[in-house]
Amino acid sequence: MKKTLMVLLVLLLGLSTVTGVTAKNVKKKPGKFKLGVEVLLKDELELVKGKRVGLITNPTGVDQNLNSIVDLLHNHPDIELTALYGPEHGVRGDAQAGQYVEKYIDEKTGLPVYSLYGATKKPTPEMLQNVDVLLFDIQDVGARFYTYIYTMALAMEAAKENNIPIVVLDRPNPLGGLKVEGPVLEDQYSSFIGEYAIPVRHGMTVGELAKLFNKEFGIGADLKVVEMKGWKRHMYYDDTPLHFVMPSPNMPTLETALVYPGAALIEGAANVSEGRGTTKPFELIGAPFINGTDLAAELNSYGLPGVQFRAASFTPTFSKNANKLNHGIQIHLTDREEFRPFETGVHIVKAIHDMYPEEFEFRARNSAGVSFFDQLVGNGSIRDGIESGKSVEEMKAEWEPNLKEFMKLRSKYLLYK
Repeated sequence: MKKTLMVLLVLLLGLSTVTGVTAKNVKKKPGKFKLGVEVLLKDELELVKGKRVGLITNPTGVDQNLNSIVDLLHNHPDIELTALYGPEHGVRGDAQAGQYVEKYIDEKTGLPVYSLYGATKKPTPEMLQNVDVLLFDIQDVGARFYTYIYTMALAMEAAKENNIPIVVLDRPNPLGGLKVEGPVLEDQYSSFIGEYAIPVRHGMTVGELAKLFNKEFGIGADLKVVEMKGWKRHMYYDDTPLHFVMPSPNMPTLETALVYPGAALIEGAANVSEGRGTTKPFELIGAPFINGTDLAAELNSYGLPGVQFRAASFTPTFSKNANKLNHGIQIHLTDREEFRPFETGVHIVKAIHDMYPEEFEFRARNSAGVSFFDQLVGNGSIRDGIESGKSVEEMKAEWEPNLKEFMKLRSKYLLYK
């Protein structure tokens, strides 16, 4: 009997090792960590108590137990939730990138849902008629060209114009709050994928950005940021007790978010897929004209820190090159502390451009001579540099001075250590 028990114990221990169920992989207990929404409901309820509340959110607006903020507020006896507002992808997250979402009634609550990604991206006076205070609770991914932070900024403008306060419920930056990378946006390249002069990887939370936008870019809203408790700047998303909820349909995992500040530059190419329409968006990059083995070998020869490239083929089900066999690479992170996503992304674009000069195409420029790629990177010099044969190191030397200036500005608005 003892021998049988010993065998079972050994088998169980072996199984736990095989399946990865080790102490190292056990989910951390919440402890003292609290999201902005949890701090609001426990410690700062006076900000919304007895007021008509308009809520800007999406599926990422949940507490640590995955309860939707919509339900938490709608069911709270001291809060009158009167309207919902959806950013790109909608309140329920069921719209693809760039898809227009019309006004409708939320089935679960019976509340009106107004689109902030359609005819208007800013709440209109009509949308705010039944609102005393606006709340913003959406998970950002830490890249300048992710549109939710501009939905927040426009809501702050609307709050200012309609004399109502706005409350931003803070959430972690999934990429951590220490590393900052890439060029600072130049004003003439401003768009909804880059409104303000911040770098591509800004290393700030939405609450910190709200404070910076409000003061440095002249919004002047009656702004209150409800800070998190227990978040430290060194923390990546998986260093918190939070579950990762997809911020948008093509941001399925933390790994996607980690490569996104650089891999998304491929969106500025007209005929190279960034992996939309696959299960690895932004981790897979390719086109029918690319030789994946050659591209992977070229990129690996650079010895870029924290990353390796593997030849990969894939067929997207939608978006660029849909239903066509694409050849290219998969990005594999080996050390996220060393990995520099934006710089890596520039290397990828330049390598494809240089290896396939007859096939590779940047997306067309608009009437002002600005391409979508320029809007993503925040200037026109990187595209010009790639086309003229500059090295990535030369281009980096051009964007670094403005980045250093931003770091000084940024330091005034950091809420966490």
